[in-house]
Amino acid sequence: MRSSKRLSRRVSWLCFILFISLSACATPPSDPQEREQFEQNNDPLEPLNRSIFAGNQFFDRYFLRPIAVTYRDVVPQTGRTGIHNFLVNLREPVVLANSVLQGEGDKAGTTLMRFLVNSTVGFFGVADPATPMGLKHQIGDFGQTLDVWGAPEGPYLVLPIIGPSNFRDAVGYGVDEYLDPMHYYAQNNDADEVVWGRFILDGLDKRSRVIDELDDLKKNSLDFYAQLRSIVRQHRAAELGRPLPTDIPGAGGLYDDPQAAPPTTAQTASH
Repeated sequence: MRSSKRLSRRVSWLCFILFISLSACATPPSDPQEREQFEQNNDPLEPLNRSIFAGNQFFDRYFLRPIAVTYRDVVPQTGRTGIHNFLVNLREPVVLANSVLQGEGDKAGTTLMRFLVNSTVGFFGVADPATPMGLKHQIGDFGQTLDVWGAPEGPYLVLPIIGPSNFRDAVGYGVDEYLDPMHYYAQNNDADEVVWGRFILDGLDKRSRVIDELDDLKKNSLDFYAQLRSIVRQHRAAELGRPLPTDIPGAGGLYDDPQAAPPTTAQTASH
């Protein structure tokens, strides 16, 4: 019951954010050149997004980054790798579900085998023997599924705490939470703390892996918000198999994952 209420609160919160976003659209510029750049950025909610971004930066500067730095300095690399592998393995059922929804049988089979191998031989995913076996980690989320089904991405959107997204991926994030088996585990065992614990640890893991890259980007950017927006959008487009035409220097440093498989030919062709 508590988990159902928790999910309901998350959906309500997400709907509220989307509603506020729709009412905060910036007016497109009249100058043709500025209008072209405005449309390329796909950020009609920029005033609102920048306000949320500023709040996220405050939270990151005084809370998340210091903890992530301590985590990186205190926990040995082998320990951090094990935690990262464990978290990735917990999300494999969601990847599997979305691969099936996308009609990607090969990707679903690879994900299923990865999960079985890493959950057993890999000690619940702490180790990753599946990758050396050729079972590379696949990308699969409901935002991607909606893209395969033809849904437009919608405007760029910055979510509180969660960070950069868009309307389609924000909806996808909520659906993925519902697809996640841990949601049902928490619901049946009255264990919300398990879900929140993973959410916090996952955020800590992700932040600790890009400390230096984000620091360099922030230091060398005239407009950190705009540069990060470009990198995030390019990375997401590449995940979907259709990179944006504009090359953003440094984007790979933030997102390169040696375990990630490139988009399949079928994915690329579908777009």
